[in-house]
Amino acid sequence: MSRLPSLTGLRAFEAAGRHLSFTRAAHELNVSQAAVSHAIKSLEEQLGVRLFRRGPRGLLLTEQGQAFLPPVREAFRQLESATESLLEHDATGALTVSVLPSFAARWLVPRLARFRDRHPEIDVLVLAHDAPVNFDRDNVDVALRYGAGDYTGVVVEPFMTEEIFPVVSPALRDRPPGLNRPEDLAHYTLLHDDLEPGWPAWLLAAGLTHIDPRRGPAFSDSSMLLQAAVDGQGIALGRSALARDDLRAGRLVRPFRLSLPAHFSYFVLYPAHTANRSKVRAFRAWLMDEAAAAEGPSAPASN
Repeated sequence: MSRLPSLTGLRAFEAAGRHLSFTRAAHELNVSQAAVSHAIKSLEEQLGVRLFRRGPRGLLLTEQGQAFLPPVREAFRQLESATESLLEHDATGALTVSVLPSFAARWLVPRLARFRDRHPEIDVLVLAHDAPVNFDRDNVDVALRYGAGDYTGVVVEPFMTEEIFPVVSPALRDRPPGLNRPEDLAHYTLLHDDLEPGWPAWLLAAGLTHIDPRRGPAFSDSSMLLQAAVDGQGIALGRSALARDDLRAGRLVRPFRLSLPAHFSYFVLYPAHTANRSKVRAFRAWLMDEAAAAEGPSAPASN
């Protein structure tokens, strides 16, 4: 069994011993004088010694109390120092972000320099994986996920939606027979990922029933899908969030105007008890700013 006395009693003893007054100790601790008196009485019973006595001019420490007060005061000083160091580390230490690999490669990592410019005191550790995140076990501060938003036990905030549309490299678009109409997709390789809606939904929306929506290679990661499109291996259904930088840079183009809303959105997740940590607040605010900027125009469709 632990022989450590009550922390409440120790705090009351330290304050009363410093002020030599139950009244001033109660005012400092924001409790009643009776509460301080009760806490000290309980502490004395637990220790088996008297710590205070009443003198002609007020409260005095006993010999045992005088010997006990300095180490108790030092212990609280060390606790306060450790807490300050912890909070300082929280403000300036590394921020661990769990993120899907495709979103890390195509969206987050290219923008992280702007976060470093805004918060040079915060280093970011990016963990790219698609497994469910355990914030305590994995020591994760923030997670970025793509889904329906039905996450439990954490704060869930949407930060970006997206739409899907065909994307192709300029070289492949300009190569005969050319992509002038959606019907021309029949002459090209279709590239797939495992997210919905996919080619069947887009072709149906375009009124194209004669094109096999399942033909062509598939990729488990949307970043690989886009890279295959950039390399001219075929035509992909690009997701606006992930394809935006490639479209702006001209590595990909939109051959057609038709787009469909994605079934899912992007969410930032974090435990409620960490919501007020300065590095979490800083990253969340930056993320929302970047997402708002990314919602602007990327590149127009050519048809």
